[in-house]
Amino acid sequence: EPKRNTAFGSVGRRIPHRILHVINQDGESLGNMHRADALKLMDQHNLKLVLLKENVEPPVYRLMTGQQIHEEQLKRAEKKKASPKPGVVQKELSFSSAIAKNDFETKTKQIAQWIDKKYHVKVTIRQAK
Repeated sequence: EPKRNTAFGSVGRRIPHRILHVINQDGESLGNMHRADALKLMDQHNLKLVLLKENVEPPVYRLMTGQQIHEEQLKRAEKKKASPKPGVVQKELSFSSAIAKNDFETKTKQIAQWIDKKYHVKVTIRQAK
């Protein structure tokens, strides 16, 4: 069974599938081809093969430049950062720079409790006038 690719990137020359559906770097379909033909095409155009969809028959690969791969990785990382994980609670606490000692200790105890409960804690410090 082929290894699961969790990271988006070039698969190099290790392609577990015999027949591939290949898309060129402009997004146009080149149809189904044998992996040897896909590797020749990759070498001729100095591109890299990237697995897009593994759970279809035949699996879909795209020819991409290193720059395109890098940009796609950045987009995916940005999306992942933007979407909050399901089940993760985020708590936010705001401090003033002129906070009294007792208030500070109480709020830090509250933060410690939230961290023990595996909550994500966001702390904001406002400057006193």
